[in-house]
Amino acid sequence: MKSGDAAKQRIGGSHGSTPDTVREALRRAISAGELAPGLQLRQDELAEKFGTSRIPVREALRQLEAEGFVTFLPNRGAVVSDLSIDEVVELLEIRIALECHALRLAIPAMGDIDLDDARAILRSYDEEPDPEKWGAFNWRFHKSLYAPCNRPRLLAMIQANYGHVGRFTRALVSRATGKDRPQREHYQLLEFCRDGEVEKAVRLLREHIVQTQKTLRSAQRHASRDTAG
Repeated sequence: MKSGDAAKQRIGGSHGSTPDTVREALRRAISAGELAPGLQLRQDELAEKFGTSRIPVREALRQLEAEGFVTFLPNRGAVVSDLSIDEVVELLEIRIALECHALRLAIPAMGDIDLDDARAILRSYDEEPDPEKWGAFNWRFHKSLYAPCNRPRLLAMIQANYGHVGRFTRALVSRATGKDRPQREHYQLLEFCRDGEVEKAVRLLREHIVQTQKTLRSAQRHASRDTAG
């Protein structure tokens, strides 16, 4: 079984899946890197996997197209979208704007439960040896910091943007940086949040994401050089 077929098998849903169910499952699979850029998404195969007709699948794919996860190509239909390095860097700039705003709103509303939950995630992150799983811990930590802002639409935009960024940065950045430096910054960020240091926390978050931009470009240059060699 090909890797794309295996991924499609894993995301199969229950009988009578709605467009929202199909969209969420496909979005998760694309964001996690289970469905690679350029992979063709055949509507009849997906309908069979989800136990539904092609109509909900077609609607879900159109919604994912609007979100940038799927592209419709002549003679191929829907494929998983690919992005250039410049487009990913731009998404990271958007990430800075959205997440810094969310954090500024969230810190005054944080309680001990929120902060303790974030620390527990970091401790689990510390103990995880598999780089393939670091991205999920990273997202859980950042999501836990922004949740107290109580802005559902803002949080949904952050999650969608992070899904785009994560699938292109996960392999390159995680292996290039390790997790020591990001984790040190995460713990410092958490302390700023606990102390109510809003501007210090926002400044560190911005620097944290800017570093990802720099690492991504550096890792991409080295990957291109190695391929050429």
